Amino acid sequence: MNFNIRLRGVCTHSVQFDMDDDFVVSNVVFKGGCPGNTAGVAKLSEGMDADKIISSISGTCCGFKNTSCPDQFAQALAFAKTSILKEKAV
Repeated sequence: MNFNIRLRGVCTHSVQFDMDDDFVVSNVVFKGGCPGNTAGVAKLSEGMDADKIISSISGTCCGFKNTSCPDQFAQALAFAKTSILKEKAV
């Protein structure tokens, strides 16, 4: 399933990614933000289980902010996982 999720409180405006029914993440593309950092997060996330990514990057802060692009990505993954679980339940 493809997701395009708007991020809040960070330089990156959105993140697009695929997540399959087993919660494996692929095709991660960040729009905006620090290109090197977001490209690195995208590459490291490729083919990984969403829960592993979430536990690794959730809570990461950027400077004085209480969030970051990785933290927002973790929140987006959690939202996507919940969406898939709801769809499976139907």
